[in-house]
Amino acid sequence: MTRFAPRLALAAALAAISGIACAQEITLRLVSAFPENAFYVKRTLDWIADVNKDGKGVLQINFIGGPKAIPTFEVGKAVQTGVVDIGFSTGAYYTNVMPEADILKLSETSAADQRKNGGFDLINKIWAEKGNMRYLAKVVEFTPFHIYLNKKIDKPDLTGLKIRITPVYREFFQSMNAQVMTTAPGEVYTALERGVIDGYGWPIHALFDLNWQEKTKYRVDPGFYNAEVALIINLDKYKSLTPAQRDYLERKAQAYEAQNDFWKSYNQQEAKRQAEAGIQVITFDAATNKAFVEKAKDVGWANAIKASPQYGPQLQKVLAK
Repeated sequence: MTRFAPRLALAAALAAISGIACAQEITLRLVSAFPENAFYVKRTLDWIADVNKDGKGVLQINFIGGPKAIPTFEVGKAVQTGVVDIGFSTGAYYTNVMPEADILKLSETSAADQRKNGGFDLINKIWAEKGNMRYLAKVVEFTPFHIYLNKKIDKPDLTGLKIRITPVYREFFQSMNAQVMTTAPGEVYTALERGVIDGYGWPIHALFDLNWQEKTKYRVDPGFYNAEVALIINLDKYKSLTPAQRDYLERKAQAYEAQNDFWKSYNQQEAKRQAEAGIQVITFDAATNKAFVEKAKDVGWANAIKASPQYGPQLQKVLAK
């Protein structure tokens, strides 16, 4: 029996090494605030597949679904409390965690700029302190919001119109006398169909994911603000990762963020697609257009600083140009 001892010892050592390797792989649960059929989500599913392909033995991500799994406006809370590990959302959807989340819509500097000018570090300081989160990467930017309507207007005045909103444009639309209401994206089509709302705020793209073009007649130009969609992770979970796991996740997240120039050309295609679908553009004279955009910015920052007297001014220094 003694002659088998070296083999047994070797087998035991290999088993131990295998056990250690298995123990080093972790699976993180990711939920989306957007419906599974949304283009944003499809791109993120491709990213998850890439993470899982290259991350065997280190880190895997399990996509558990969209709003059917966790309602849109509860995703931030789910990340904060560790119900899920990673959220794919926009800050406007988790202002119930912290008001600063909505301030990112006011970004005029890019995600790449913010990694250089201290903005990214400031965001993560706030997200850690107030949300028990780490902001991994911004993966949608360079994308303006617009007003979409079923009734024509000839000036920036929404008096008498019922407009679906998120916190992104609540105060701005109210400053134009709109009657505002908040609904999850999945409820907008029916609200348009039934005449419950006369329009909505939304980015230049992603109408077709939800078939809203079927119930939309007009888009108001120019756009305003800057859509922000990001990957956020529970801070406790992030800290529990090994250095190798954190490094891998950060590298993959930043690689996803580095593709953001894609949105510039994609948005041009989407504007053309809207025209082909029969959505007409409402625009004003040059002076009115300029005043419209400036008003959006002024209202946005005034409310940001009111909501967060401590961090609003600090964020303005790194987000605004």
